[in-house]
Amino acid sequence: MEFDALLLSRIQFAFVIAFHIMFPAFTIGLAAFLAVCEGLWLKTGNEVFKRLYLHWVKIFALAFAMGVVTGVAMSYQFGTNWSVFSELTGSIMGPLLGYEVLTAFFLEATFLGVMLFGWNKVGRKLHFVATCAVAVGTTISAFWILSANSWMQTPDGYAVDPVTGAFYATDWMKVVFTPSFPTRLVHMLLAAYITTAAVVMAAGAWQVINGRITTPTRWQMRMAAGTLTLLMPLQIIAGHQSGEVAHQYQPAKIAAAEGWCESAPVQGTMLIAWPSDTECGHTGITIPGTSPYLFANAPKGEDLKGLDAFAPEDTPPLWLVFYGFRIMVGAGLVMLGIGVWGCFLWWRGGLDKKGLFHWLAVPSGALGFVAVITGWIVAEVGRQPYTVYGALRTVDSVSPVSTAQVATSLLVFMVTYAIIFTAGTVYMARIATRGFDDDPMGKPTRERRAPGSPLGAVDDPAETGEDIVAAD
Repeated sequence: MEFDALLLSRIQFAFVIAFHIMFPAFTIGLAAFLAVCEGLWLKTGNEVFKRLYLHWVKIFALAFAMGVVTGVAMSYQFGTNWSVFSELTGSIMGPLLGYEVLTAFFLEATFLGVMLFGWNKVGRKLHFVATCAVAVGTTISAFWILSANSWMQTPDGYAVDPVTGAFYATDWMKVVFTPSFPTRLVHMLLAAYITTAAVVMAAGAWQVINGRITTPTRWQMRMAAGTLTLLMPLQIIAGHQSGEVAHQYQPAKIAAAEGWCESAPVQGTMLIAWPSDTECGHTGITIPGTSPYLFANAPKGEDLKGLDAFAPEDTPPLWLVFYGFRIMVGAGLVMLGIGVWGCFLWWRGGLDKKGLFHWLAVPSGALGFVAVITGWIVAEVGRQPYTVYGALRTVDSVSPVSTAQVATSLLVFMVTYAIIFTAGTVYMARIATRGFDDDPMGKPTRERRAPGSPLGAVDDPAETGEDIVAAD
């Protein structure tokens, strides 16, 4: 393998986006979780939901900050490593990414301060509005990012200048709402909620293992188990629909993901594959005759395209797409099992009793991130060898930079990310797993006289919300 500027630029972008995508996926789900907790507290008056909010909002603040930093580094590469792509598609990609900043990031940045530091400075309802605004902002951000990426996957509503080769929009509604956009947006949002639920479940399971069982611990595990059980079946349906759209518009991606060697009217599902000396280059264990059920919308009487239907230079890398898809599906099925098992234990009254479930739930907390990263590998590597599918090749999108320059920046990114973001992730994990204060809300944990209160009166900082980031 020759490590030229193109390959190193692809590796660098893959490395940065793998780090970045974990934080938006987590913050989208966690923002929704916080909005639910605060809403339940206002509705029921049950202080356990306030305790959950105060606990997880600190983790949200850290994850949000790291997501912003990694996002800036990712967008920075469009100008350094992919300047030709930026020049040719800028009139389309620029507005889409600009709308994300104007409609989502400004909304999040405006209300994030109220959400974190305004607990005892604004009314309860106004604070809830701020929390909901941040949650809505994260969803809007996902909308525009998925819109831009979906245009690269299934481009529509554009034309190409015959002189400059630049892309320009002819129908903005088609640019924003490409054929793959609706299913991919739903798939990503559900992935974010599921990822957060798996983390919350893992944190609660670790607290049970270490004997730090409190009412908030029980409630967060119940909420996580219910979320996984409810949303994973919906995610399977959304993923299936997204696959059907990809089969219609990106048949080479599906051929690689399914491991189809030859075109045929009916295809099977290859469970596992390995290299071989066959004409296709691989063989494996296949369940025959599954395509009529998996791709029911495929045109009748036509062959389902295999890898032999495409020129070798037009097919994506097989093994990354093939096994990325299987790891994603496997991670999702394990999280579904954890959710159903957790609901069963909840029903039997054993969710807070240490056992095998809790030991398995702890490492399963990382499976949401695994599924998100491998899902993006399937989407992005499966689009190769194009940056704009069928219209602009990756080799024609890279900047005119030297191999040494890209290698140096890649090394800097790897070292920096390894130090900073590993430390941040470990710190968030420590906060998430350390448990809750056993003292009920309202009982003072340290002497502090509330402003305007009679001499001698004290307030719990967690009750008043003073410095919400420091309170637990």
